[in-house]
Amino acid sequence: MSGSSIVKLMPGYLLRVGIALYCLGGSAPSFAADDFTLTSPSFEDNGKLAVKNAGNDKSNPNCVGENVSPPLEWRNPPAGSKSFALILFDPEGRAGLGVVHWIAYGIPASVTRFIEGEGSKPSEKFIGGKGTRNLDIYSGPCTPPGNWHHYTFTLIATDLDPKALQPGMTRDELLAALNGHAKGAAGLIGRFRHE
Repeated sequence: MSGSSIVKLMPGYLLRVGIALYCLGGSAPSFAADDFTLTSPSFEDNGKLAVKNAGNDKSNPNCVGENVSPPLEWRNPPAGSKSFALILFDPEGRAGLGVVHWIAYGIPASVTRFIEGEGSKPSEKFIGGKGTRNLDIYSGPCTPPGNWHHYTFTLIATDLDPKALQPGMTRDELLAALNGHAKGAAGLIGRFRHE
């Protein structure tokens, strides 16, 4: 029997095999075993943040949550990493001017995760910077009703000692201080909107 005869006899089988192969290779981003990655057990990359992750400022009707920071995990930092810096930024906030929701740095290289809620209060695991609302801890989304906002978590591996930088740095100040000391970065996006 020729190859073309087999194809004629089993077109449905071949279609199912093709779909299965596509799904195995194209359903989710793949990472090499040694890629520097940032993930969360509570949402996938570009997935929805939970309502409890939203801000809880009672004076702002757009703050509909409990201000609970999501859990974060990272692995495979670049060789020579001594500390990490974490920036949470909403590029759509303030009509496109952006909102910095969390600045944490001086995170020792031995730390590989934050549990849920850990960023919502001061911790010995990080030095707090200064976000848009002048807070040195996690400040959850207070998104106006309407379109999705994309909350970008960027974890930067550095060759700096965890105690090298002073508390209270803004995003711009932190990025300037990390210039020449960054070893690599990993990112994660969580989406949120006030419905």
